[in-house]
Amino acid sequence: MKNNVATFLILVFIIVVFFIGGAIFTVDETQQAIVTQFGEPMGPAITQAGLYFKIPLIQKVNYFEKRIMEWDGDPNQIPTLDKRYIWVDTTARWRINDALKFMQSMGSERAAQSRLADIIDAATRDVISGHNLIETVSNSNELIDRYKERAKAGEALDEFLDENTFDRVKFGRVNVTKAIFKRTNEIVPSYGIELIDIRIKSVTYVQEVRRKVYDRMIAERKRAAELFRSEGQGKKAEIEGLMGKELQDIQSNAYRQAQEIMGKADAEAIRIYAEAFSKDPAFYAFLKTLDTYRYTVNAETTLILTTEGEFYKYLKSGDTESLKP
Repeated sequence: MKNNVATFLILVFIIVVFFIGGAIFTVDETQQAIVTQFGEPMGPAITQAGLYFKIPLIQKVNYFEKRIMEWDGDPNQIPTLDKRYIWVDTTARWRINDALKFMQSMGSERAAQSRLADIIDAATRDVISGHNLIETVSNSNELIDRYKERAKAGEALDEFLDENTFDRVKFGRVNVTKAIFKRTNEIVPSYGIELIDIRIKSVTYVQEVRRKVYDRMIAERKRAAELFRSEGQGKKAEIEGLMGKELQDIQSNAYRQAQEIMGKADAEAIRIYAEAFSKDPAFYAFLKTLDTYRYTVNAETTLILTTEGEFYKYLKSGDTESLKP
């Protein structure tokens, strides 16, 4: 009997613990919850953290994220108003601000992410296709303003560029993003979603257009390089011409100075010879004759001379009388 009572008490204790455990649930700071009974919500969302009760086995707790969540879509190919095909990659931040409406319309965060992709992609396509490419990639006319300032300051500018080369921004990337946000935010509140922000992560040309842009950039740079080479060759020819002229002037001056020096030297030599001749004509004649012998007579020279010849004068029996003063 005692054993039966003990068993009964244990069973009652287990049942009580089971019901108490199933009747208590908690909601933390990052969550919000909705209690449903047979699929029907039993009241508004529970957004405050704490300990709550429900009917075990009959009621169910549905938890939803309360923090800001990220949506990151896939890049989409979109034509701009000026017929430029680009890839646009967007991202957004959102949260559930009405858990009851969210549960009834979306059911889960995965379904919400998919629905957001449809809404944001459609809004992005509508806005970007209504504006030129420059509106998507720039916020101001800074390049034009900077070009004007440089031109006003008299700086050297790329001759392939002018003020009309740059497209003028009228709307701007920030306003494009705001327009996408506005269109999206007109729809998502009906799903219990609050859209926090939308940003365009990147804008790139499609492959075909990118290749054409690169080819055009390469062609322009080659054209500029050829112009610079041509100008360089012209400068080279000009420098070489000046250098040749200066070299010719230097050589001419050097030749003139050399001739002047040689003339002065010859005159000095003639003066010295004249002085020497005037002091002792016979000795001078003897030295000059010896010089003549040195340059005209060697071991292989055969001379045929008359006895009366001047050249034979000092070869006679050592006649040195004529050298005496």
